[in-house]
Amino acid sequence: MKAHYLIGLALLPLSALAIEPGPSSPQQAETENWLALQVDGRVASPTPQRTTPAERENALQRWLDSNKHPIPEFFESESGGSSKGGKSQ
Repeated sequence: MKAHYLIGLALLPLSALAIEPGPSSPQQAETENWLALQVDGRVASPTPQRTTPAERENALQRWLDSNKHPIPEFFESESGGSSKGGKSQ
């Protein structure tokens, strides 16, 4: 039994090599490009964005007020909109 575990652990790195690098779809490639732009900052605005003290206070107050509402155990399906089950009209 121990030998099976050792063989499995020895073959584990080979499973990672089986995954081909790179995007699996055009959408994933575009997403990775957007993320790369965000990381390296090549297209960042030269004008820094600033908030006023009043804006910061309002944002903090909204966040604090959001904790006043309890998280529901579940959501009622009647309270939302209706769905046609993915069928278009």
